[in-house]
Amino acid sequence: MEQLLSLLRQRGLESIYISSIDNVRYISPYTGDEAYLLITEREKFLITDPRYTEQAQLECPDYTIVEWRRLGSVAAAVGELVKRHHISSVGYEDDRMTVRQFAQFQREVPAELVPAGGTVEKLRAVKRPEEIACLRAACDIACRAYERVLKDIRVGITEREIAARLSCYMVMEGADTRPYGGIVLAGARTSLLHGIPSSKAVEYGDLVLLDFGCQYHGYLSDMSRTVVVGRASPMQREVYDLERKMYEATLAAIRPGAAAREVYEQSTRPLEGSKYYPYHYNGIGHGVGLFVHETPFLSPTSDDVLERGNVMTVEPGIYIPGWGGIRIEDQVLLTDGGCENLMFSTRDLEEL
Repeated sequence: MEQLLSLLRQRGLESIYISSIDNVRYISPYTGDEAYLLITEREKFLITDPRYTEQAQLECPDYTIVEWRRLGSVAAAVGELVKRHHISSVGYEDDRMTVRQFAQFQREVPAELVPAGGTVEKLRAVKRPEEIACLRAACDIACRAYERVLKDIRVGITEREIAARLSCYMVMEGADTRPYGGIVLAGARTSLLHGIPSSKAVEYGDLVLLDFGCQYHGYLSDMSRTVVVGRASPMQREVYDLERKMYEATLAAIRPGAAAREVYEQSTRPLEGSKYYPYHYNGIGHGVGLFVHETPFLSPTSDDVLERGNVMTVEPGIYIPGWGGIRIEDQVLLTDGGCENLMFSTRDLEEL
């Protein structure tokens, strides 16, 4: 909160309106849905509807709880607070507000509206010790669940069945009960970077790609592994070996002060001169916290510079349409000496 208020002073803003639920969770103790914050130097307001007021009162005793439905809209509620407390400027998350919502704010809020998107995300990029502890636990849970689901992957089981079992195992291992999604693909479908699990049954010789994670006290893990059901073919081994080298090159380049673009360039070195170069994906990593894709981002167009305390994924991949894809993904913590891997599951090619 002190860091946020300091940023507001630097911007000359009297208040900030926070509409991203992830940012609400980061700034306040609130863990539910349908909530917005209005923060000033002296006051903290949590705006929600009657479904969540009791939860908000229990979790946020230092906040004034405001029911927006009594006033007709969230914009009207913010407008009423602005008038009552004589607020002349409101920073808003322009990267989260729709055109319709902005038009409502222009009508209802008698204050200068100043774009302030990314303000809270800037704070979230460097993790505090308590956040790192939650992220570490989420990674540990995901790895344990992965070890369990490996025993279920066999000829005949469907992508959906594997995904369902994996989600169940993560909760059984201690994850929050609110999943955020998971990717389980088999055979040629593994080239779909963000494919949705289907009724496709696993066949002998199939690649199976699992991209998944869980929440622990709201903080997320994100990992990927690719296995083979049966004996791996020569091409599967060749592509897996190149993918492993890409992963290791990326990991070696990650350190505080490194430019995201330079890390990306290092990741592609093992593919140079290879026929597989055209099949790599440019997004090779991202920050992870209360949201699964947050600052910093690793890509050839990113301007981010890595910092100590970033927690992020390392996930270069090779995706060949009609054949399949292979991805290894871990989550790392940036330290003074480079990075610490938060995942313990093997990165060797598993033949099941």
